[in-house]
Amino acid sequence: MSTESQAMAWVLDSVRERVRLQGLDPVESPDEAARIIEDVLQEYDHASARSGAVAFADLDVTRGEVLDAVAGFGVLQPLLDDDSIEEVWINGPDQVFVARGGESELTGLHVENDEVRRLVERMLRRSGRRLDLSSPFVDASLPDGSRLHVVIPDVTREHWSVNIRKFIVAARRLNELVGLGSMSPQASRFLATAVRAGLNILVSGATQAGKTTMLNCLCAEIDPRQRVVTVEEIFELQVPLRDVVGMQCRQANLEGTGEIALRRLVKEALRMRPDRLIVGEVREAESLDMLIALNSGLPGMCSIHANSARDAVTKICTLPLLAGENISSNFVVPTVAACFDLVVHCRRRPDGHREVEEVLALGTRVENGVIETYPVFRRVDGDLLAVAGEVPAAQKFALAGIPVEGLLSDLDADTGTDDQPRGNRGS
Repeated sequence: MSTESQAMAWVLDSVRERVRLQGLDPVESPDEAARIIEDVLQEYDHASARSGAVAFADLDVTRGEVLDAVAGFGVLQPLLDDDSIEEVWINGPDQVFVARGGESELTGLHVENDEVRRLVERMLRRSGRRLDLSSPFVDASLPDGSRLHVVIPDVTREHWSVNIRKFIVAARRLNELVGLGSMSPQASRFLATAVRAGLNILVSGATQAGKTTMLNCLCAEIDPRQRVVTVEEIFELQVPLRDVVGMQCRQANLEGTGEIALRRLVKEALRMRPDRLIVGEVREAESLDMLIALNSGLPGMCSIHANSARDAVTKICTLPLLAGENISSNFVVPTVAACFDLVVHCRRRPDGHREVEEVLALGTRVENGVIETYPVFRRVDGDLLAVAGEVPAAQKFALAGIPVEGLLSDLDADTGTDDQPRGNRGS
């Protein structure tokens, strides 16, 4: 250990001791923590001048490092503050990776196992979630909305596996996705109108394809006078409306009780007078409760992992079967056909760019257990173009008093003028 490292260790120990004695939470009171840090650094500076001990080369840098260690997330804080980094994950002491533009890279950081444990404990402090041998997995949200996932040994081989998926707001509205090259203006205009008309929409895609961003943008098109209830495993959605209630699942306590699963949240949401129900992501049997809710006439949206829009339809017809042996495809498939109107499939290209690959319409007809579907928008030579001859779910547009003429034409999404380039090849 170098003398400057020893000095830093002394400063950190002194700051932590004073924070403990004063009963402060440095995360909740960063100004108080900064004052303590300043006092300790001044004391060390005076002491080093008298004793000839090593002085810190740059006090401003030292202040930042100590504050990150005490009130932030230590050596990971600069990575979390870097807007170009989308994701951070740790496989071992010398295996700290980041993702930029969809590409992963190994950093030069070294994080000891004990430090990883302390950082995770600090990250979980506000979430109320726990991590131990009886619960070796945890999902939680960080204060900035980033998603934390941790797995510990003996589920992992030796080291803790930590993954932080940062919440980066790439777009808040559909027209911003147009500006990013993720969809065409006419697709944006159609989807915005479909949301206002109350069509039920399933957002599909692989991991990191932009499903949550798409769901947020679709939710932004909901009538602001409507009441929206969202249910998620952990909070990720940020619906920019005035009347929104968000609920997330809860882990079981140490006694093995108190767990609140997504199925329970879907049922509770129906008792809260929602005008719209948004399910962050369906993975298992909660899909059945969502279908029952949508089949009652309540408009809604959700996301699902799938390789294509048609695979998403197949999957949403399969997941409800996990709810019990008494649930059959004879009930589920026609219910899916009656509930969902559109599938918006997102993908991430090899260069990291995210885009809408296809918008698929579901018909109400089922033949041999297969739902009739047809593409509304699809990529043609890189452009997202309207390929349907008619607007899907026309009766819902009519009930909402929205004319369907021109919805699938190549017009600018905001002005209705043909002054935008036809199609969009992305970036």
